[in-house]
Amino acid sequence: MSIVQKKLSSQERRRTLHKRLSFTAAEAYKLLRTNLLFSMPGNKKCRIVGVTSSTRSEGKSTTSINLAYVLAESGKKVLLIDADMRLPSIAKKLGLKSSPGLSNILAGLGDSQIPIYKTGVHDNWYWIPAGDIPPNPSELIGSEYMMELLEALSESFDFILLDLPPIVPISDALAVSPNLDGILVVVREDFTSRKDLNYTIRQLKLSKAKILGFVMSYAKEDKKRYGKYKKYHGAYYKSYK
Repeated sequence: MSIVQKKLSSQERRRTLHKRLSFTAAEAYKLLRTNLLFSMPGNKKCRIVGVTSSTRSEGKSTTSINLAYVLAESGKKVLLIDADMRLPSIAKKLGLKSSPGLSNILAGLGDSQIPIYKTGVHDNWYWIPAGDIPPNPSELIGSEYMMELLEALSESFDFILLDLPPIVPISDALAVSPNLDGILVVVREDFTSRKDLNYTIRQLKLSKAKILGFVMSYAKEDKKRYGKYKKYHGAYYKSYK
């Protein structure tokens, strides 16, 4: 599988986020939302879902942001956690402050109040930034305290989404994934290698994670039918059995 990396300008990146999405891209995320709702147990008050990828630059953070937005738009109370404490990007993409956040909570730094903020994009959409970059993110995210935190937060939200680090370079996502209700894996067209994707699936299986499906990002344009996001529109729901 070939690997072709394309850098997006800041203007192009802005067009891939929530209210600036094209019609077809917005419909793709709504389809993702619908299939996610059908794939999760209906008797749970709060569903906790991780979003990851094999390597960097595959679109996992953009997917996390847009999925949080369409869930909030549908009336769900949503909490987005930037759980990539090594290379956080949610704050920059949303134009919000990045600290204090998750790392500060898990390390016991600062006051005892959990730093939950409104995004300012939608009334139902809240978030926790990654916080200051710690020396031991894998230990923090896989700690018992992290599980207790998610359990406490689940009392106040319908959905909790975690933007997790990629699987191939580091083990952070694997440390927390068994305790989530499911994982979405973002795959970038003409970028993600078959070797890396196979490794990602294998590691998630070994970690007892539940893979809900795969989301294809940066799909080639199909002007005849759906436009730029044609394959994004149909990529999920590809379930993993």
